[in-house]
Amino acid sequence: MDNDSDQAQAYDQFQNYDGSEEHKAKLSHELIAGAASYEAAKAYEEHVARNGQPASHAEAKEILAGLAGAFIDREFESKGLDFLDREEAKRHAERQLADVSSQDY
Repeated sequence: MDNDSDQAQAYDQFQNYDGSEEHKAKLSHELIAGAASYEAAKAYEEHVARNGQPASHAEAKEILAGLAGAFIDREFESKGLDFLDREEAKRHAERQLADVSSQDY
């Protein structure tokens, strides 16, 4: 993913989240999913550089989903995002990452 992709922009917006009521209103599953997708894609590229390509497209998707899920879990816990649905954010991220993983297979 490029640094100017929608996911990169979502990541930047999410990193500026400070918990204020104004920011809560702008926070959405889609924004968190975009941030998670960007973070997962970066971590996936590092994983591939260290370990090589996964054996299958299914394995690549599994790795990306795990990376995105870990980001979402960490951020929900550290930023107190209980007012949003964590699993919905994960589903959004998995849909966004399906395109990333299919490019390699």
